[in-house]
Amino acid sequence: MALWRSTMVISAMTMLSRILGLVRDVVLLSVFGSGKDFDTFVVAFRIPNFFRRLFAEGAFSQAFIPVLTEYKNTKLHEEVQILISRVFAGLLLITSLLTVFAMVAAPAILYIYAGGFSSDPEKFAQLVGLFRLTFPYLMFMSLTAFASSILNTYGSFTSPAFSPVLLNLIMILGALFLAPHVDPAIMSLGWSVLIAGMLQLAIQIPEIWRKKLLIPPKLDFKHEGVQRILKLMLPALFGVSVTQINLLLNTFWASHMQDGSVSWLYSAERMTELPLGLIGVAIGTVILPSLSSQKVDQDMQKFRSMMDWATKVIVLVGVPASIALCMLSTPIIHTLFEHGEFTARDTAMTSLALQCMSGGVISYMLIKVFAPGFYAQQDTKTPVRIGMITVFANMLITIVLLGIFHLIGWQAQHMALALASSGSAFVNAALLYATLHRRNIFRLEGHWKTTAVKFTIANIVMTLTLWYGLHWYSNSSNISTRIMELILLCVMGAFVYGITLLLVGFRLRHLRP
Repeated sequence: MALWRSTMVISAMTMLSRILGLVRDVVLLSVFGSGKDFDTFVVAFRIPNFFRRLFAEGAFSQAFIPVLTEYKNTKLHEEVQILISRVFAGLLLITSLLTVFAMVAAPAILYIYAGGFSSDPEKFAQLVGLFRLTFPYLMFMSLTAFASSILNTYGSFTSPAFSPVLLNLIMILGALFLAPHVDPAIMSLGWSVLIAGMLQLAIQIPEIWRKKLLIPPKLDFKHEGVQRILKLMLPALFGVSVTQINLLLNTFWASHMQDGSVSWLYSAERMTELPLGLIGVAIGTVILPSLSSQKVDQDMQKFRSMMDWATKVIVLVGVPASIALCMLSTPIIHTLFEHGEFTARDTAMTSLALQCMSGGVISYMLIKVFAPGFYAQQDTKTPVRIGMITVFANMLITIVLLGIFHLIGWQAQHMALALASSGSAFVNAALLYATLHRRNIFRLEGHWKTTAVKFTIANIVMTLTLWYGLHWYSNSSNISTRIMELILLCVMGAFVYGITLLLVGFRLRHLRP
């Protein structure tokens, strides 16, 4: 029950964050549209955001939490404090140096990363300015991830899960109230990101202080715990965050496409992050400290049982979410985003991207479960090898699809990038599971045959229900009507899915950890 409570806390906070995130995207696209200005912000922010997920929330957390858990369970509190102090100092030094380097070398970095923008000097200069303004966000968010990892290890999930809410709130306020006073207006989003990073770190501090874990930093790379974290972290930089690397590569390709391509992919990606954040990230965040503790205790039966529970929850939610996002892509984008500067063409192009990305949602979610199965055992090399294969697969699929689209004269080339993301995510999840299975770390046991049949029947019935319901979607110009019709479609699909599961014999008690 403790796992469910923790998961529900994170899911509730994530739901609040995602709702505000949707409001944020509606506001931003309404104020700035999907043209040149918003493209530059998406590209500029994606780089520090990429490093945040890759370095801070990805590799660092996956390496730090197992070691911290071991110290917490086997050593004195004073030794835990020393570890935290040394890690704090090392993280602060590394992120500070990286931030200074990136701000100085911004033009060169952006020329490599988004070379397609360099053909427009004004657009490229704006991109450099936004990049320099937003990149310090990495340092603040790395320290936020450090604080969140400590709190999660000690069973505190509320304030870490709430911190993303602040980013969405500050960006909404920036677009509405700061933008009219800034020239160019898009720079208001850069200032908003910087302020949000500071606030996200600040709200973690009181709880860490109360736990007597707010220790002044002291640099010591020779500390045994620090060396183990670095050893685990270096390969994890590539392994667990391969999805982000693929998104980074997609941004490079998109920068060479027509204006709006970056924004269309961004908007579609934001829709896929809703189920991923609500369940995938929540489950992954909760199980890593628990898996690490069970590995320390050598309780592999509970280890496998927890992974089985997490996989079942992911499949229960992830498959219908993928189907619904694909089938309802146009109503979702039309309802949420087609206001102000966001046009009907933007809706059509974004819907195509969302249809292509929706197939990868279940894979992205499963990665959040399978990867911790390795990291809890302090094995970071295996996900690296799989990650290398996945990045290669993404590039290969992208090149092949772009070639095909070029031959047939297809204008929506951004679809190739969305399809490649979904395909490479599937490769990643499949290889992670195959390795877990081969090493007898985790296997889908016999009960999954019956479970899979029940889930399949429920998803087929839900799909038919949504298909029928779409015939009644009016595509009204009235925003209130569109919202009500979209809500009705979603509720109808969820209700039929749940009722069908009950009719075929599935019960909530089957989800007990």
